[in-house]
Formats: sequence, C-alpha cells, structure tokens
Amino acid sequence: MSIEPSEDYGDLGERRNRRIRVVAWIAIISLILVGGGATVLSLLFG
Repeated sequence: MSIEPSEDYGDLGERRNRRIRVVAWIAIISLILVGGGATVLSLLFG
C-alpha cells in the first residue's frame, strides 16, 4: 500500500486518518484494560 498525498483524497483522507487514530486508541485502551484486568485477577487469585 502506497501513501498518497492528502491533496488526492481531500477530506476523505482526513476522515480515514481520524478513523485509523480512533481504532488505534481503542486498541491501546482495550489492551490496557485487558492487561490491568489480568493483573488484578492474578493478584486476587494468585
């Protein structure tokens, strides 16, 4: 996949960028939540 200049996309590229950023944040937050949950469970039942 080649990275094309944003002039070609107009606001479509901007929307795509924002969606990618949102998905990335959701992934990061879910990883933190799952990791924290696993830590708490291991502390409780460890």
